[in-house]
Amino acid sequence: MTKEKSTFEEDLKKLQKIVEELSSGKITLGESLKKYEEGVKIAQSCSFALAAAQRKVELLMKKDGKLSLEKFDDSDAEEK
Repeated sequence: MTKEKSTFEEDLKKLQKIVEELSSGKITLGESLKKYEEGVKIAQSCSFALAAAQRKVELLMKKDGKLSLEKFDDSDAEEK
């Protein structure tokens, strides 16, 4: 059986759950250490995914061989 790669969004949900468990104070020190280690691995995976996405966006924004950085208008996202 092969382990399926989780999506960025799934990883963020897992990370949020780990943070909640660690913050609750209801798990043992040993469990906390295991959760922390798992969280670090997930956070690193998310960081790599974000860096890869950034590289893709930069490549898409290249014009005439030069990188053209454009301001991202996120006003629509803020309204939600």
